[in-house]
Amino acid sequence: MAGGRQREFDKQQALSAAMHVFWQKGYVGASLADLTSAMGINKPSMYAAFGNKEQLFVQATEHYMAVHAEPLFPLLHTPNQSLKQRVGAYMRAVVAAQCAGETPLGCFVSLCINEAASQSMPQSAVTLIEQAKGYAENYLTQLFKDEITAGNLSPQTQPATLASLLVTLMHGTAAMARGGKRFAELEPLLEITLQQVISGSNS
Repeated sequence: MAGGRQREFDKQQALSAAMHVFWQKGYVGASLADLTSAMGINKPSMYAAFGNKEQLFVQATEHYMAVHAEPLFPLLHTPNQSLKQRVGAYMRAVVAAQCAGETPLGCFVSLCINEAASQSMPQSAVTLIEQAKGYAENYLTQLFKDEITAGNLSPQTQPATLASLLVTLMHGTAAMARGGKRFAELEPLLEITLQQVISGSNS
């Protein structure tokens, strides 16, 4: 057939479906049968479109970052809001997503961090999860450095430590959300943390 036969599925929808399976079951727990069933395709089509399971996982992780993680970062830069308001909005959005029913509970990256530590994932997947794990922490660290320069955060603040604290909290809420905690139960933890750690002349 001229130009080759078109695939009979939407690649982005299939990738999103695979992401949900990995999010729910982890890399090791997600079988090829689980993946192809959720994606609505057979194994030859999966291999042709995405490569093997390892390559599919890498693409699913990149999809998660692009669709579920990175779109929340603009909340940290909302005009005419204090730093505490902006960080609060970001963290509430993260935790609300962890508790939402539209996706598996918890956080894709948090789940995979624990699995990567078990040495049961291929190296390319581990490397990508390490990069994903550091993304939010690096982003927040730079944000806090900029806020100190702008006079919105105390000069005594240690940006990397503060960023690590908030990311650790979000990984903790991810585990609690996966265990069944609701957003209304987790939100007060965010408020207490923000009151304690975000301080400065215009925070």
